[in-house]
Amino acid sequence: MKALSLTEPGCLTLMDLPEAAAPLAGQALVAIRAIGICGTDISGFLGKMPFIEYPRILGHELGVEVLALGDGVTHLKIGDRCSVEPYLNCGHCHACRQGKTNCCETLQVLGVHGDGGMRERLILPADKLHPCNELSFEQLALVETLAIGCHAVNRASIQPGEDVLIIGAGPIGLTVLEFARLTGSVITVLDLSDSRRAFVKQHYTGVRVVESLPDEPCAQVVFDATGHPGSMARTLTLVRFTGRIVYVGITKEPVLLDDPLFHRRELTLLASRNAVSADFPRILGLIQSGQIDTRPWITHRCGFEELPVQMAEWVKPLSGVVKAAVQVK
Repeated sequence: MKALSLTEPGCLTLMDLPEAAAPLAGQALVAIRAIGICGTDISGFLGKMPFIEYPRILGHELGVEVLALGDGVTHLKIGDRCSVEPYLNCGHCHACRQGKTNCCETLQVLGVHGDGGMRERLILPADKLHPCNELSFEQLALVETLAIGCHAVNRASIQPGEDVLIIGAGPIGLTVLEFARLTGSVITVLDLSDSRRAFVKQHYTGVRVVESLPDEPCAQVVFDATGHPGSMARTLTLVRFTGRIVYVGITKEPVLLDDPLFHRRELTLLASRNAVSADFPRILGLIQSGQIDTRPWITHRCGFEELPVQMAEWVKPLSGVVKAAVQVK
């Protein structure tokens, strides 16, 4: 079967892999039908993702079709459309025993720590598949992205009426925005990009959108979705006294912490990593009910074998990509 391997930064190579085996007990064989391109994929392509080693088959935002089931799988049937929860946890470490499977001490994320879904077929643990035949494969591929924002907003414990600042209006910032809206908070989005600000203004009524802010407290909860160390450090100047900061983006670089400011305002600093299983069915229900509409997000598409060329274009700052999707036959 065909697969795409990131052999080194900037080089996606089409290759042949042995055909996937029959699923064992508790497993499922799936056909990959749609792949979302996320910031992790882009960072890996650019050589900036700290957890990716080369060569690597990328792809963890997946909409799939069930082809075969191993023994003991009862919640799926052949032909089901599913979203994939790509976080392969051990189940017995300290974090897993607490139910914090997103922080498993030996976590393997598909397409990051191990090879992922940029291939035609894949064997997966069946309990990592969340069926929903009412949604398209592209919608299913975006559920994992949404789960990042869902978990980040859960971490922040936002109360109705609190003012929230989201820094960065790329795909991850948009997922935070989706779930922050559901809390009844007052939201400001900060982004330097004209096109991203225009996108938020067009699709999110009632959200304040700005290009810059003065270095003074303006929000009780601040999310940084940029992964830029300077932006992440600056959040301390923008959050109100007793406020909360959530780092959703990730960087290889050290982030400067102004400790006197941090202590004087008695701030709470939170990291947000991946998502948990319970987020996936919640998101599927929100998309089905129309409370979340991801269809405007996908601004660019291509076929599987076109991706090596398209990826090089999509990572350019002026590409205009909000979200890109790969269609797999």
